[in-house]
Amino acid sequence: MSEMTASDTPVLDLLANMTAESVEASNLDVQAIALVRLAALVASDAPAVSYALNLAIADEVGLDAEDVRGVLAAIAPIVGTSRVAAATSRIVLAIGVGIEQASAQMADDELS
Repeated sequence: MSEMTASDTPVLDLLANMTAESVEASNLDVQAIALVRLAALVASDAPAVSYALNLAIADEVGLDAEDVRGVLAAIAPIVGTSRVAAATSRIVLAIGVGIEQASAQMADDELS
């Protein structure tokens, strides 16, 4: 399979541009933005892939599992138990997929 170029991923490119523009437009720091985005994902009943993308960014800006748990606890009274439970399972799924991808990459690197 050939490597993907920017032109091969127009939707991802659009999402990246939208994200960059929203960060520039906000007066929040990058950690606060990551936490707010996580809350919005829960509120909008987002799929696991959305959590995977946003948790990767959250990790890059120094947030950890305690921060994620804090957001889930803070928004539970607003969004409800079912949304928080669904989000938690999707976060676990996203983390599991990320671990599988990292393991596969490590195996590929060892073979190279």
